[in-house]
Amino acid sequence: MSEEVQFEQHGQVAVITLDRPAKLNAVTAGMSDALVGLARHCNDSDDVRAVILTGTGRAFSAGSDIAELDKYPTPWAFRNRADYCDALKVLRKPIVAAVNGFALGGGLETALICDIRLASSTAVFAAAEVKLGWIGGGGMSALLTHTVGPGNAALMLMTGDPVDAQRALTWGLVSEVLEPDALLPRALELATTIASRAPIAVETAKANVSAALNMPLEQAVAYERDVQTICFATSDAAEGRAAFAEKRAPRFTRT
Repeated sequence: MSEEVQFEQHGQVAVITLDRPAKLNAVTAGMSDALVGLARHCNDSDDVRAVILTGTGRAFSAGSDIAELDKYPTPWAFRNRADYCDALKVLRKPIVAAVNGFALGGGLETALICDIRLASSTAVFAAAEVKLGWIGGGGMSALLTHTVGPGNAALMLMTGDPVDAQRALTWGLVSEVLEPDALLPRALELATTIASRAPIAVETAKANVSAALNMPLEQAVAYERDVQTICFATSDAAEGRAAFAEKRAPRFTRT
């Protein structure tokens, strides 16, 4: 673990905080390893049903710590590093990004990997790698294109120029823009709501969104029907039907 990645749990919601504010939460190899471990923990824990990712200080994350990039002995070693973006991609639990400030380069990729993005009014987004002579490698081009459309993605990728929170909201890059002191409470409220739903259904809903983005329409619809059938056979689905009939709140157990 790294002291620069903090972990807290609020009920069934895990909060992961990048805590290196003096460097705009730029991610070191140690922080990346910590994120890999925390993603594994959240996947394995039945007590975690939703995850919030945020940062301290003025930044969500400025991406990889550029000072560390020359430490890789070969480009192939760089290619095969344990990457923080890859860690988050394998999380089955829903992730809410609470983007509290700068989300630059890999920080933008990290936010894009999250299922839902909330932004502070002070948040700034940029695919800034092009200004330094390279491009993002954690899914930047594909994720941006799916999220904001090819024209807006090209604008960000080819200029590296920043996009403020209001424009990000207009483009669909974030779902809500909030005042800074309201950001984390709203993220906790939203994540707690998600955590209260049937966890198997929530995880399959997340899988369905991925299928909708990556499969042809007919295959995605067929996939949805198949996982709906799996969900329908769970004890939680039976509990949901019983609770509806009895006019009470359901008690979901992840079975």
